[in-house]
Amino acid sequence: MDRREILKAAGAIAFAAGTMSAGQGRDPQDRSRRMKPRMIKPKALKQGDQVAVIAPASGVAPESFDRALASLTELGFRPKAGEHARGRKGFLSGTDAERLADLHAAFADKDVKAVWCVRGGGGSPRLLPLLDFELIKKNPKVFIGFSDITALHVAISQRTGLVTFHGPVGTSQYTDYTRGRVMELLTGSAKPPIVVEPSPENLKKEATLFHPATIKGGRATGKLTGGNLSLLAALCGTPYALKDIAGKILFIEDINEPPYRVDRMLTQLRQSLDLRSLAGIALGVFDDGANAAKDAEPLLDVFRDRLGDLGVPVVYGLSFGHIADNMTLPYGIKTELDADAASLTFLESAVG
Repeated sequence: MDRREILKAAGAIAFAAGTMSAGQGRDPQDRSRRMKPRMIKPKALKQGDQVAVIAPASGVAPESFDRALASLTELGFRPKAGEHARGRKGFLSGTDAERLADLHAAFADKDVKAVWCVRGGGGSPRLLPLLDFELIKKNPKVFIGFSDITALHVAISQRTGLVTFHGPVGTSQYTDYTRGRVMELLTGSAKPPIVVEPSPENLKKEATLFHPATIKGGRATGKLTGGNLSLLAALCGTPYALKDIAGKILFIEDINEPPYRVDRMLTQLRQSLDLRSLAGIALGVFDDGANAAKDAEPLLDVFRDRLGDLGVPVVYGLSFGHIADNMTLPYGIKTELDADAASLTFLESAVG
């Protein structure tokens, strides 16, 4: 064997050894993170079921927390407050360790059938690096909330396959529309296909921000994913960002965001994800709070510019988001979007 062959053989041995040692030292969760988890549907809720009320993001005033417990009781459940859920640490409900402990305890508790977030606010992304995905996967149950809770939904959905629910938090207004949409999904009382159309009350509003508008017509079918725009943008570039969106229906909502900020965040999504691979996009009501009566056209222009050229159906103004009449959207289930009729049709049950 000449010198060149000896060096070639030595290099091959070194490469093989390095590959083996790298594999032995790698985080054992790395391989599971690269694999698409199988969908897990939580058990349907029944009247009288115990639900844990936790505050994984911001906290609420004592009277607001009491109202949240009362609302869940009126829905027919037995709410149980997390040990640290009534806390307050700046804009958060508690330390990261306290908020994480309540979330883990709720999933580990065999008597708890659902985990209900009392509000959004801020701080959920801070929990993601220490979230026990195996615990959640082994103890699947209803997990519900929206706004800042988007970070938890996206991470849990992508890492465990659990169907979670972008829906009302404990402090939400439980209007007839909101109550009807959340109960039919969580209890399985409505059988698919389930057609969900805009709230009649929203259609009556003078503010054009509450009225549906077709950005790009057509129908599309795919699994649901998405959430609050600010959180989806904030997750970009992290290990918990949206991924594998091809063929899915992306739903997006936000509040109090001027058109230039919506433009910036949608641009960030465009540059981080292949939005053209989506099946369709459903936009909620981007309420701007006190100025809701102003014309929606500047915001619609942003959606037309940033989303209208993707070649997929896009509709604005479905009844979800930071509004009183808020439909519930299950992550991961097969859904049809009709951008011309401004409707969503759930083609399968969200619970087992």
